[in-house]
Amino acid sequence: MAELTRTIKYEADRVKGFGRELMSVPGCEDLQSCIQCGTCSGVCPLSIYMDYSPRQVMALTRSDFKNEVLRSHTIWLCASCYACTVECPRQIRITDIMYELKQRAIHEGIYVKNFPIPVLAKEFYTMSRKYGRITENILAAFMFLKTDWLAAIGMWKLGLGLFRRGRFSLWFHAIKRKDELNRMLATVDNLSIDELKDERKKASKAT
Repeated sequence: MAELTRTIKYEADRVKGFGRELMSVPGCEDLQSCIQCGTCSGVCPLSIYMDYSPRQVMALTRSDFKNEVLRSHTIWLCASCYACTVECPRQIRITDIMYELKQRAIHEGIYVKNFPIPVLAKEFYTMSRKYGRITENILAAFMFLKTDWLAAIGMWKLGLGLFRRGRFSLWFHAIKRKDELNRMLATVDNLSIDELKDERKKASKAT
C-alpha cells in the first residue's frame, strides 16, 4: 500500500517569530510586502527542479514554517542569477532572502543531509578561513568524500589527467600574513548580532 504524505500545514508546524526574525535582517525587510504574484517562480530557470517554488518559499518563510523552508532543496538549488529580484514588482530582494536561509540552515545544521551544496559551502568557509584562500581540487575532494565517495573514485581518470598537467595540487594554497586575516575575522566574531546588523546596514548604504 502506498504511503500517504501529509501536505497540509498546521498551526503546530509553525516556529512562531521565524518570519519576523528573518525580516529584521538587512536586505530581507521587504518580504512582508510580497503579494504572491508568482513572478519569481515564473522567471526562475531552476524552479522545475525545486520541491517548493520561490513563491512558496516566500510564503512559508513569512508564515513561520521554518523547518519546511530550511530542510527544502529549493534554497540550495537557487543559482543566484537574481532574475527573481530583478523582475519582482515589489522590489523584494528574493536572492538575498535565499542567502539568509542558506546561512541559517548551515548554522543550525538542519539542511538536507549528504546534499552536496551545503557541504561544499561549509568546506569552502572552513578552508578560506584557515588558509585565506581555497584549493579547488581539495575542496571538491572533501565535498565528494562527505557526500558520495563512490563518485570521487569514479573520477580518478580526471584527477590523474589534471595531475599530469600540473593542475592538481597536493597541498593547500595559503595567503601570507594569515594572522591579519584571523584578527579581522575575530573582530567580526566578537560583534553582537545587533552590531552586525548595523555594520551590514552601513555597508548597504555605502554601496
